[in-house]
Amino acid sequence: MIAVVRRPRRIREFVLLLVISGLTGHVQPARAATADIDAEHSTLTIRVYKTGLFAAFAHDHEINAPIRQGSFDEDKQAVELSVDARTLRVVDPGVSASERSQIQATMLGPKVLDSDKFQEIKFRSTSVERAGEGKWTVHGELTLHGQTHPVKLEVQGGKGHYRGSAVLKQKDFGITPVSIAGGSVKVKDEIRVEFDIEGKHANASDREFGAPHLTCIQRFA
Repeated sequence: MIAVVRRPRRIREFVLLLVISGLTGHVQPARAATADIDAEHSTLTIRVYKTGLFAAFAHDHEINAPIRQGSFDEDKQAVELSVDARTLRVVDPGVSASERSQIQATMLGPKVLDSDKFQEIKFRSTSVERAGEGKWTVHGELTLHGQTHPVKLEVQGGKGHYRGSAVLKQKDFGITPVSIAGGSVKVKDEIRVEFDIEGKHANASDREFGAPHLTCIQRFA
């Protein structure tokens, strides 16, 4: 006769608990697709280029501006961000502090950005087209100098870190390119925007994303 050994109820419950714990321990929590832009590691740089008869005797400008706030969604392939135009700063190397101050005053003043009146620079994506492995063409709306117009950006990257560029024209946003010395030195109408955006949770994301971040380089030239 074979004796049947019954395990105490508490032992069975304990074994079941261990099995459940082992299974749930391998379940990864869902990762959020939406991430705030890490403003500390996402920069905005503005490069100004000259043209005209005596452009060779002038120098180009480099301007930085911080992103005020923004976010992107890697599932919906969308991004939006804003910059306070008043925070743009000229960082031209090799020029005096007084000259740098004059350049900045012109840029922020009524002749160019009129930043006291038009304080917000804002971008919002509207659609994304895949352009290759880790590359996208992003269509969106840019608000600058109080006007909103469509723009197209070429973007590359993934997993919470994106870089790219766009070409704009100042006149499209109601800005007249600066001209000095009777027009012998002028700022180009064309503006090139380069951006490098990183999400605060970039390391926790394994998704690819179809729209930008920002290091933005605008050329008021």
